[in-house]
Amino acid sequence: MSWTISDIRTFLAVLDAGSISAAAARADLSKSVVSKRISDFEAALGVPLFVRHAGRIAPTDNAHALAERVRPALAELLAATESVADPQLPLRGRLAIAAPMSFGIRHLGPLIAGFARAHPQLDIVLDYDDQLTDLGRAGFDVALRIGHMKDSNLMARRICEDPHVLVASPDYLAIQGAVAEAEDLARHRAIGYLNARLAEIWPFGPQVPPPPVGRITANNGEAMRDLAIGGLGVALLPLFIVHDALRDGRLVRLLPQLPQRPLPVSLVWPPIRPMPRKTRAFIDHLAGAFAEIPPWQRGLDGDRTSGRAG
Repeated sequence: MSWTISDIRTFLAVLDAGSISAAAARADLSKSVVSKRISDFEAALGVPLFVRHAGRIAPTDNAHALAERVRPALAELLAATESVADPQLPLRGRLAIAAPMSFGIRHLGPLIAGFARAHPQLDIVLDYDDQLTDLGRAGFDVALRIGHMKDSNLMARRICEDPHVLVASPDYLAIQGAVAEAEDLARHRAIGYLNARLAEIWPFGPQVPPPPVGRITANNGEAMRDLAIGGLGVALLPLFIVHDALRDGRLVRLLPQLPQRPLPVSLVWPPIRPMPRKTRAFIDHLAGAFAEIPPWQRGLDGDRTSGRAG
């Protein structure tokens, strides 16, 4: 049996991308090179890893079983080689980062750009998606997660906290009525979130029932914010999405007096020992950037967030 680390990486890339052409594009290789690596790897193992049919490929059970074992093994191997390398050497290799769409676009871009400038020999792959990603299966080194962590085998470091805020536009409140007390919510309709039921993310406890979800639902927080600005209902959103609309009065905050647990904003990564240098460096970089009060939480005008329509 003869195979290389490159064969394993190519196999995982094809499995994750879903096709040879997509894996080749991500790796900046020709399709013929990727196809030959897969064929050579299958020949070395003596089993098929993919079924080819009409120009498409589908992974076999052998492929899924192999990937489940080689992903952590490959990560451990890379971490072990890094652990004995001179710590003064520049960071090299590939760092794959996953983050939620809205937070990433609004608050991560400049920070990641600064990290990339500081480490010019490190390749960075950045994926923004509001769906939770299986880091090991998708090949990510680190991800940013917002919300209270469920049971997980991932390592985590909290970098800041952010409150949920219930918001509506002044025009909406002028027509539908102000929300002065929690009981007033029953007369209103909420903009729904496709990735979670409102009851699942409601931060104010069972003593304050959430408003019923109306006819509008979206899968992205910024879309929900814009719908709320357009007067289509109340919306429950993290402050990092609506802070600018609160500052300029396009939205007002409802029932700010209600106690809640803030949303933790955390970095998570697979439990690899020792931690790769590139992962540690990135985590330290972001943690340092958020060591102070996050910029979107500074200086909000209390009158603008009172929740009462004028």
